[in-house]
Amino acid sequence: MENATYTTLTRLSGLSREMDIIANNIANAATTGFRSEEMIFSEYVQGIEAGPSISMAQGNIRWVEYTQGTLTPTGGRLDFAIEGDGFFLVQTPQGERLTRAGSFATSNAGDLVTHDGYPVLDAGGAPLFIPPAAEIGLGRDGTITADGQPVGQLGVVSPVAADRMQRESGTMFRADEGFDAVEAPRVLQGFLEASNVNPVSEVARMITVQRAYELGQSFLEREDDRIRNLLKTLAR
Repeated sequence: MENATYTTLTRLSGLSREMDIIANNIANAATTGFRSEEMIFSEYVQGIEAGPSISMAQGNIRWVEYTQGTLTPTGGRLDFAIEGDGFFLVQTPQGERLTRAGSFATSNAGDLVTHDGYPVLDAGGAPLFIPPAAEIGLGRDGTITADGQPVGQLGVVSPVAADRMQRESGTMFRADEGFDAVEAPRVLQGFLEASNVNPVSEVARMITVQRAYELGQSFLEREDDRIRNLLKTLAR
């Protein structure tokens, strides 16, 4: 296989993965607390003695955009949104995870949980109990009150290495490098953070990637025709 074909195939492989990311972003444009992703391409250049070098591009790094989404008022007493840096701390069967999706509820046992039923943790890493039939309030620092009495403080943490966090689901992240408590968190009650996906930009990006993919595909088809014709000529 010729070098031009190799380089085109690596480019198409990366563009295909980028298209998957864009489609996932668009699908989650209305998902609370969702963080959009981008594809970072790396280039490998190999010099050839007495000839031109070969450059191959590979899309192999998924970059998460952590820019804050719009804070939308809902009036829900258990709808919380973080203003600025930080993530809510959640306990899952796989361990502690971080999320910006603050649409919570209470379990049958009275614990504050996500919509998946995972306990929301306090600043000390323990589940938060919400007394039934109580008037729930929230301080700016994440302190939850029931009928005016404090019952706990939401765990708002910041990852040690945000660029190394791994997405495990739409809005849940794993921080293998660890995390620290945010010293002065700012949490709002009755608000939810919208996805930070810009649908218009993503659609424009999808068109650009699709055109680049079609261009590479067209090149491969022409190369295939050229080689077939060459083989037919040699076989005569």
